[in-house]
Amino acid sequence: MRLLIAKILLLFIVSLIFSSCNITKNVQENEHLLTKNTIFVDSVKNRNIGINGYVYQKPNSNLLGFPLRLGIYNLAKKDPDSFYISNYINNNDRRLFLNKLLSEKQNIRRVYSLIGFNNWLKKTGEAPAIIDTSLTNKSAKALKSYYWNNGWFNVETSYELDLDSINKTGKVNYYITKNKPYIIDSITPIIESPVADSLYNAFKSGSHIIRGRQYRTQDLNRERNRITKKFRNSGLYKFEQESIFLEVDTIQTNHKANIDVIIKDRLIRTEDSILRDPYKIFNISEVNIITDYDFSKKDDILKDSAQYKDYNIYSYNKLKYKPKALTNAVFIHKGDLYSDQDKSLTLKHLNELRVFKYPSIKYTEDPNDSTNTSLIANIFLTPRKKYAITFDVDATHSNIQTFGLAFSSSLIMRNIFRGAETLELSGTGSIGASKDAANTRDAFFDIREYGINAKLYFPRIFLPFNTDKIIPKYMSPKTSITLGTSIQQNIGLDKQTVTGVLNYNWYPSNFITNNFDLFNIEFVKNVNTNNYFNVYRNSFNQLNQVAQNLGVVNSNDALEIPGQANSFIQDVLNGVYSGITSNDLQTVKSLNERKNRLTEDNLIITSSFTFIKNKRENLFDNDFYRFRGKLELAGNTLSLLSSAIGIKENSQGKRELFDVTYSQYLKTELDYTKYWDLNRKRVMAFRSFFGIAIPYGNSESIPFSRSFFGGGSNDNRAWEAYNLGPGTSGGQNDFNEANLKIALYLEYRYNIFGDLYGALFVDAGNIWNIFDNVDDESLKFNGLQSLRDINIGTGTGIRYDFSFFILRLDVGFKTYEPYLENKWFKNYNLKNAVYNIGINYPF
Repeated sequence: MRLLIAKILLLFIVSLIFSSCNITKNVQENEHLLTKNTIFVDSVKNRNIGINGYVYQKPNSNLLGFPLRLGIYNLAKKDPDSFYISNYINNNDRRLFLNKLLSEKQNIRRVYSLIGFNNWLKKTGEAPAIIDTSLTNKSAKALKSYYWNNGWFNVETSYELDLDSINKTGKVNYYITKNKPYIIDSITPIIESPVADSLYNAFKSGSHIIRGRQYRTQDLNRERNRITKKFRNSGLYKFEQESIFLEVDTIQTNHKANIDVIIKDRLIRTEDSILRDPYKIFNISEVNIITDYDFSKKDDILKDSAQYKDYNIYSYNKLKYKPKALTNAVFIHKGDLYSDQDKSLTLKHLNELRVFKYPSIKYTEDPNDSTNTSLIANIFLTPRKKYAITFDVDATHSNIQTFGLAFSSSLIMRNIFRGAETLELSGTGSIGASKDAANTRDAFFDIREYGINAKLYFPRIFLPFNTDKIIPKYMSPKTSITLGTSIQQNIGLDKQTVTGVLNYNWYPSNFITNNFDLFNIEFVKNVNTNNYFNVYRNSFNQLNQVAQNLGVVNSNDALEIPGQANSFIQDVLNGVYSGITSNDLQTVKSLNERKNRLTEDNLIITSSFTFIKNKRENLFDNDFYRFRGKLELAGNTLSLLSSAIGIKENSQGKRELFDVTYSQYLKTELDYTKYWDLNRKRVMAFRSFFGIAIPYGNSESIPFSRSFFGGGSNDNRAWEAYNLGPGTSGGQNDFNEANLKIALYLEYRYNIFGDLYGALFVDAGNIWNIFDNVDDESLKFNGLQSLRDINIGTGTGIRYDFSFFILRLDVGFKTYEPYLENKWFKNYNLKNAVYNIGINYPF
């Protein structure tokens, strides 16, 4: 089926290319299709991609060298209405003939459908880019403006048209001669208001206009913004950027630029005159907080109030908030200078409390101040509803179930302890149809999972001591406490899970996030361990093959699950079968070790710290980097307290709590992502990942849930999830995982047309076992030589941008498989390709 779809798609593309190969089909006489723009700067071909953005007219977009959208446009009729109507409706002979095949009504409907399809071709396609000398002139002026704004005031620009009248195509060559640039020589401040002059001199050392640097208009704009920001954060409440003038003198200066920084007094317009008023510094004389504001109540009497430190807190009804919880989010203080930054921080933190909607701040001049330099800050808060209920239903599909329905519902309670805390109680449940062939259950929905969770959110660091000096409130500190439990029935090994998390996070800057789990507790109990070989079929097949080799079962039979399979393992380990080969013995030992690890109950108590630096400014920023580093420690607290709380060792010398051996390991992850914006909706994206988890002390291996895996729609897309590695094993298990992972990803993204995008990608990586109890050398990392075991997948994909999310289809091809004798391109075909459907980009 996949091969058939691929052939149809290929046939369509080939047909499209041949049917639209005449790219000048819609180019008229004396017109020329623009095929290339070339910019020469000082006689050298330009390599700066950013300069190309100043050229207004560009060639038609292309896909792998072919102008696909122009080809689609050329498939359309130029005047579809007159063409189809004259050929099908007004042509009497053809109309009568067609009416014998279909009714007249159906034929008319068919004609208008063809007109609609023709219009779709035009809309989806791209009209030919005909060389327009007015746009060429405009481009030359834009290029001149660019260099002028970067200090080359004597720049010269011109262009030449290279036309091919026979083929009706043409190229445009732009020529730029920069000449000598202008250098900033003197900077002279001319400031009318004494207060503004004093402030400017206090912070002029941070100026973007620097003597000896080449002139750039951008630096002047940045300096105007800097001065405005500094003034408005230093008490100049009424300062306006329009008061700043930066005048540049370049007349007879021998390529020197002399700049005057002129700041005039505040402009006041009246009905019949214009006045100038010197700027003044304003202080905050009062801060009022109205906690239950509503426009309909603006004339009502405030009935309740409280005073906390220098804040006045009011309410139209009974006050429902602890004063400290509100004032912790306010950065405007009585006696401070007016500051735009304090206002922005206050609005940001009030929104983050999650209990108010649309907070606003208004300043009024204090009528009691005769100097007219005091402000009253009025903060208006409108409470959200105390209770909210959500309900969701999702259809699911997985490797465990053919079809499932998942339900979830949450009850949100705000300001539960009057300190702007939020409590969320949620319940989840799902039912599904199992595709376990060994199951003989009668019910269609034979598998179930349900759970409950409680999450308590504090808008501060919740600790018995004050942390303000370590984590100031401007960093938006938050605490969350989460408790949950879930139960699975007829899913895998039927796990029962209990979790608990005490988490803190804070933001030292707009780009940095710190996340600290003081405790993250997970207890997993496997209820139905007898179902192991029904779930892990590859492991069972390997075990059964050994049993067939020894004659325990016939070649067409299989061990019974679970009794005979488990007994056979024990017999092999106890030396019952003296004729077993060393390879088969090692296979059974490995299968038994894996079975014990995946069926054992887990108690994982970790502490972790995650650092994230994300330089992406917004969703449209495609030139940024992101780094995430995580350090996780498990079991150390229990080891330190083992003697004090009486934790005893079992027969294997491992400490147990609640009859479960607790895990002990160190885990770290390093994740780096970089985007390059190539203009014209083209992006190059790169990601690298390194992760390692080292067991020690009470553990010889890493719990399955905390190990690494490869493959899947967000990893190496040429392999399915959990089918990659470890080492050179070739993914022999059902769910392959290990405790070391190295991965590299590179993806080129481009626009095809409209909201449809394409991608070409290379994914490389693998997982290995290291410093654990795995003995098989093919699974282990043995130094730099193991880097030869990295799997490489390449592929292509299409994505459709729905604005609020991106639907993604990627096709990955196995390019380099280190576990094969012929490693390169052995399975590079559609038959062995992996098709991935995902939401949003993989990284």
